[in-house]
Amino acid sequence: MTWLYVLGAVVVTLIISIPVTYVYATNRRKKYVESKLGDADTKAREIIDEALKTAEVKKREALLEVKEESIRTKNELDKEIKERRAEAQRYERRVQQKEENIDKKADAIERKEASLAQREESLNRMKDEVSKLNEQRVQELERISGLTSEQAKEYLLKIVEDEVKHETAVMIKEMESRAKEEADKKAKEYVVNAIQRCAADHVSETTISVVQLPNDEMKGRIIGREGRNIRTLETMTGVDLIIDDTPEAVILSGFDPIRREVARIALEKLIVDGRIHPARIEEMVEKAQREVEVMIKEEGEAATLEVGVHGIHPELVRLLGRMKFRTSYGQNALKHSIEVAQLSGLLAAEMGLDVRLAKRAGLLHDIGKAVDHEMEGSHIQLGAELCRKYKENAVVINAVESHHGDVEATSLIACIVQAADTISAARPGARRETLETYTSRLRQLEEITNNFKGVEKSFAIQAGREVRVMVVPEQISDADMVVMARDISKQIEAELEYPGQIKVNVIRESRVIDYAK
Repeated sequence: MTWLYVLGAVVVTLIISIPVTYVYATNRRKKYVESKLGDADTKAREIIDEALKTAEVKKREALLEVKEESIRTKNELDKEIKERRAEAQRYERRVQQKEENIDKKADAIERKEASLAQREESLNRMKDEVSKLNEQRVQELERISGLTSEQAKEYLLKIVEDEVKHETAVMIKEMESRAKEEADKKAKEYVVNAIQRCAADHVSETTISVVQLPNDEMKGRIIGREGRNIRTLETMTGVDLIIDDTPEAVILSGFDPIRREVARIALEKLIVDGRIHPARIEEMVEKAQREVEVMIKEEGEAATLEVGVHGIHPELVRLLGRMKFRTSYGQNALKHSIEVAQLSGLLAAEMGLDVRLAKRAGLLHDIGKAVDHEMEGSHIQLGAELCRKYKENAVVINAVESHHGDVEATSLIACIVQAADTISAARPGARRETLETYTSRLRQLEEITNNFKGVEKSFAIQAGREVRVMVVPEQISDADMVVMARDISKQIEAELEYPGQIKVNVIRESRVIDYAK
């Protein structure tokens, strides 16, 4: 219980001492604060007095600075005003000087105008005098020359015309030589390479076939009793059988190579079989016709394979095979077409064109010759119609139409086919002509050249591949020769049909003869 009393005493003591301590501390803090406040008021009054003094000093300094700045600004303005006044005076003096110069120039211009007016009057008087003198000169020239002004004008125009003609001829010659120099090298290279790379045999076709017989007794069997066998064979084939004194041979004559081939095969089969009578002849002719049809198809397919052209309509392939038995100037039409196709492909390759399309156009360019003896129209028209009928390429159709110049070529491939056709036809030995056609062409060639004014005589030489034209030197000048050669070439191209090309050689010869005595 004792500790309880002690504890209670302690608590009571604490309760009494805390308020007493708080009151004491509060009184002491109040006294300290009051003393501090008194010191702060004193310091504040000192600071305010000091600030007032400082502000007064700053104010005076600022006023002094403003006065100084205003004085400096006023001085600068005065200086600038003086400078501007001086500059204005200078400008005014310059303007006055310019006005004086303008006045001087105006006076000078007035003087020049007066002088020009005087000169103009003088020139007008001189013009009148010159026109009068010119009239007198013309009259005097007419009197001296004996020509009127119109006649003199015509004479001058003739001189000018001659000069222009000469210059034109020189220009044509220069342009042609330049063009030839630029084009001939490449063209010759292309053509020569194509010809060298395309080798072909040339055999002239004839209109007869010879069938060998085992003995001469077979001739009588072929003729038959009262000639019935030979009549039957000729009727069935449409070919003439010539049985003459030629030993162990029968000649088949006909202009249709297909019929002649049918007759040859049928006759050979009859000779091997030995039984020759009308019924057997009819049977063998039918077999020969079937064999020829198969041969035609095989020849057409072989031609397309040889050239490397595929996708041609079967009917066109069959027509190509028929060209095996077709000739032109003695040249086999199918071999010619194959050669043109090969040449066209080589030229197209050199020029960077479509080789297959060029070969196709070359192979089909003469397809109309397979039917031109059965249908009306030229082989060009018929060939173009066939190509259109069997849906050929437009380039091929144009090449067929234009390879003889009947239609304008619309593509380079058509031009290539023209060149290849000419190369194939112009090869030595490729074609042959009858004597009548050959002499007629030479005669027409000379007639064309002789019709030109100033031509003395002309000669067709080298089998019609060159014509030499002798001109009258007094009528044809050197410049006229160039124009004449060009005109003759154009007329030959327009009026004459010929294989290859014809060289026109115009010759002008002047001779001066004198005698030493």
